[in-house]
Amino acid sequence: MHMRRMGAALSIAALVAGLAACGGGDESYSTVVDKVQGAGKIVVGTKWDQPSLGLKKGAEPEGFDVDVAKALVKELAGGKDVEIEWKESASSNREPFLANGTVDLVVATYSITEERKGKVTFGGPYVIAHQDVMVRKDDTSINTPQDLKGKKICKAAGSNSYKRITDPPPDGELDLDATTVDAANYSECVQKLGGSNLDAVTTDDLILAGFAKQAGGNFKVLGQGFTDEKYGVGLKKGDTKTCEAVNTAVKKLWDDGTMKQLLDKWFGGIEGLKVSEAAPPAEGCA
Repeated sequence: MHMRRMGAALSIAALVAGLAACGGGDESYSTVVDKVQGAGKIVVGTKWDQPSLGLKKGAEPEGFDVDVAKALVKELAGGKDVEIEWKESASSNREPFLANGTVDLVVATYSITEERKGKVTFGGPYVIAHQDVMVRKDDTSINTPQDLKGKKICKAAGSNSYKRITDPPPDGELDLDATTVDAANYSECVQKLGGSNLDAVTTDDLILAGFAKQAGGNFKVLGQGFTDEKYGVGLKKGDTKTCEAVNTAVKKLWDDGTMKQLLDKWFGGIEGLKVSEAAPPAEGCA
């Protein structure tokens, strides 16, 4: 009798596990697009400290990247509404979060680089930004990126932007002798710039434009972009199925005018800023 009861219990446990595998637990989904379509929910990593891109002011973050993520997820779900849980993903933790499953995808000013491709599968890019320089409004000593020689620039944790100033190619660009000042993120960089602890903040023009807009005229962006920063959708390494679906969705969002509307919404009218006018070519998912 005891053995029969144990056998019945094991059968019930197996049945429950089977049901979970068919449609309940997250572990049953091998790709993000399968999870979106099967579970109807997803965890998205964005920045929470970048005005006009990803800034948390209330219950949820807001900005261009946030709106792009919403539009992409809806496309992945075939037009159905999906429950999105937002997770703050700073530059320093994007790759670990994807690798350990803390987030399903990252839309967070995530530039596609050869180095990062070794750790992450990227969909997109969905837009191309350009590295530029932001200084205090009254600073007349810095008029070009080359003027950063001998100046103090910010080194945000997890970001490669400073290398474009201080290092030679292929990782860098200008190979200038500038001093780097550490900061946890770009919002701290901007605080240090306002407090005169820095001479300049240099990173993607969309990031700088958002901070300049928020500061109400205290800073100026040079408007001299010198790199192409291809913003991609970060996925766990090897998730090519979702990558291909993201690329299809990105093209559709450019074709139907959604991307242009979102760029105008968040960056329209910012002096010196040149935004993408057409869909960037996809990088490929291999």
